[in-house]
Amino acid sequence: MKHLFALAAPATALAAALLFAPALPAHAAPGPGVSWQAAAADADIDRAFARAAAEKKPVLLYWGAKWCPPCNQLKATLFNRADFIDQSKAFVAVSIDGDAPGAQKLGTRFKVRGYPTLILFNPAGSEITRLPGEADAAQVMKVLQLGLSSGRPVKAVLADARAGKKLNANEWRLLGFYGWETDEQQLLPVAERPATLAQLARASEGADAETATRLWLKSVGTLAEGKAADAAQLPRLRALLADAAQSRAQMDVLTNEARDLVRAFTPTAGDARTQLSADFDATLKRLNADTSLSRADRLSALQGRIELARLDTARDEPHPKALPAALLAEAREQTARANREITDGYERQAVITQAAHLLGRAGLWKDSDDLLKSALARSHSPYYLMSQLGGNAKKQGQKAEALRWYEEAFNKSEGPATRLQWGANYLGALVELAPEDTARIEKAAAQLFAEAAKDPGAFYERSERSLKKVASLLADWNKSPAQAAAVGRLKSQLDGVCGQLDGSDAKARAACQGLLTRKG
Repeated sequence: MKHLFALAAPATALAAALLFAPALPAHAAPGPGVSWQAAAADADIDRAFARAAAEKKPVLLYWGAKWCPPCNQLKATLFNRADFIDQSKAFVAVSIDGDAPGAQKLGTRFKVRGYPTLILFNPAGSEITRLPGEADAAQVMKVLQLGLSSGRPVKAVLADARAGKKLNANEWRLLGFYGWETDEQQLLPVAERPATLAQLARASEGADAETATRLWLKSVGTLAEGKAADAAQLPRLRALLADAAQSRAQMDVLTNEARDLVRAFTPTAGDARTQLSADFDATLKRLNADTSLSRADRLSALQGRIELARLDTARDEPHPKALPAALLAEAREQTARANREITDGYERQAVITQAAHLLGRAGLWKDSDDLLKSALARSHSPYYLMSQLGGNAKKQGQKAEALRWYEEAFNKSEGPATRLQWGANYLGALVELAPEDTARIEKAAAQLFAEAAKDPGAFYERSERSLKKVASLLADWNKSPAQAAAVGRLKSQLDGVCGQLDGSDAKARAACQGLLTRKG
């Protein structure tokens, strides 16, 4: 495998590389050709909905971040499509960059947390549906068009389905392709999801075969670890895997949940599991070679094959038993080709990070490290890759190297919400890998509290969760007199931050004060 270059001296070579890295605006529009309206405060959103009402158009809200690989995948495969650009004339397109001022507060308003989230609203402001960001671009376009033509909130559609009322095929498709992964319990509590999806799968039989299959697969994929699926349905799964057209239609579910589906239908090792794994592998190999899919989707199929090959290895084991040599060769060849060929900055951020993860799952840690290092200078968010390098080192037991990369990633991270998230991750690594380094831990936490004091959105959504993580880490770490003294000083600092908050923002003040009393 050939790499563009490797950084032998990251402290110096990295600085030079970043100087010439391609830059994108901090809050760049998600894609050209679409009249995106950037939103960073309630007033921006109110203007967008006022325009939507006046023009009798729905609103499509995109919530994402510059560094987020799946967000970059949307930019590379959906937002630049001619049909999406043309369709955008029928709705008001609103984008919220998670690092924009007020963005995290807007996240609370719309109940969005994971990047990316796509929500379609009717002109009156009611949520029609959440689009499935994990599906391929063509499928997302179909769901978008369904939502635009329906205008009926998916919550009402779900209520009718659960009540046994008759739905048409398009309404079933709206449920089947709903963004369940970004639902944030808007439709269902997480605990109710498997049973509800199974109920919907049964009820949709005869209305739309593709949707019924999708709902069924998702219901099995959401089963708790170790819970077996209905063995009588195994022939149905094997028939699906053998059908090229049907398996292509369910590509995202099959690639993302290959391991869970095989374990659900064959809970123990043996001939049945071996045969199902072989059937699955053949399907994933076919999808991996399907050039109608994006490069990221094809690599997802390859990773699915790797997950199957390590099926009897503990999920978190960094050094799986020897995988097939041919599979390892494919992993090396395909990831190297992606690194050579991809020039679009959005696609690189999506694919190279995915490729490095894939190599790590195969136990090819040097290849993963080399790929990430070679891609740093060409990434518009190199701190994401640095975090991966830190994760790689940690999994290999290289504590000092892991902390060096986590610290570098934090130092280079950009945007208030991102810096709190990256800083919390760095602090977590310090507490885990160097708990005796009291001065370094106190310094990192103090920096985070100082940055939170300057950020009006620090006590909302993702940023609030980052600070809660910091509080929990400190509570767990606080065991010795020296550590207790450090935590006491940090609590005093945070008390000052809370005291400076705008008194009219009761939510932020309560969240800040709650950190001081967290038990861990």
